[in-house]
Amino acid sequence: MYTQAMDTMGKDKDGPKAVRSAEEMRLEQRFDERIDAGGFIEAKDWMPEHYRKTLVRQISQHAHSEIVGMLPEGNWISRAPTLKRKAILLAKVQDEGGHGLYLYAAAETLGTSRDQMLDALHTGKAKYSSIFNYPTLTWADMGTIGWLVDGAAIMNQVPICRCSFAPYARAMIRICREESFHQRQGYEALLTMMQHGTDAQKAMVQDAVNRWWWPSIMMFGPPDDQSPNSAQSMRWGIKRFTNDELRQKFIDAAVEQAKVLGVTLPDPDLKWNEERQAHDHGPIDWAEFWRVIGGDGPCNRERLGARVKAWDEGAWVREAALAYAAKHERSERLAA
Repeated sequence: MYTQAMDTMGKDKDGPKAVRSAEEMRLEQRFDERIDAGGFIEAKDWMPEHYRKTLVRQISQHAHSEIVGMLPEGNWISRAPTLKRKAILLAKVQDEGGHGLYLYAAAETLGTSRDQMLDALHTGKAKYSSIFNYPTLTWADMGTIGWLVDGAAIMNQVPICRCSFAPYARAMIRICREESFHQRQGYEALLTMMQHGTDAQKAMVQDAVNRWWWPSIMMFGPPDDQSPNSAQSMRWGIKRFTNDELRQKFIDAAVEQAKVLGVTLPDPDLKWNEERQAHDHGPIDWAEFWRVIGGDGPCNRERLGARVKAWDEGAWVREAALAYAAKHERSERLAA
């Protein structure tokens, strides 16, 4: 759902590069030719080590974001206003868990393990999307997350369906289809409140939009001149558009959607620029972005604590599954 990894981890510091053999240079040339031709790289194909590390970092962070992203919305399942809304929210949270599993599986094809990725998350070495470190205060937050947060995710993720790493691209096709449903249901929930709700409910929607707008447009990562790894990721076909290009597309789409909803986006500088054929927007508080990325957001400790607690309390399930698998394997060997 959310990929800020290549923009928030800094430049790789692998030290001096080793002298490459003629065979390695030949393999890299073939790799570059395939990338330039728009081809896909499969897990068993040769790839540069930096390409592999970049993908592990991005895909694992994306998976972490899906799993951590279940927490803010799961908080409202028991408090949904109707059975219909409860069923929709249950399905959505379940989808996010499935997305995380697809992505962990894609990352595992690169040689890392599920345990390694989760250990990096639990110890704070790996990041997840900054958007999930904000609290969900009212039911209107559920619709606003669907509209803005999932809308930003779709804008960011649809191009990844053409990512040069084939297992990641294939996983993203299904994920994007489901995220599209998430965005539509969120928008429909807000539209219902704005068209048929009380004045208090309409005010609740506007308050949620006020709180989620700026974090949503930060989801695309820092501005291009502060994104040191984007150029290489675009060269490799991992990334298809820059952060600022995607952010601009999202803002332009959201402005028109906000008009239909009847809400005001909390940016007094937001206006159409005829020359650019795009909307100008006000300054983004990047100090807040980096503060939240660094672990000092409203809910960072709560979110990470919840994931660590779930991992620790689920140890007996993993142990039982491994014991059952070992028993089944022994039975098959004896029967052979």
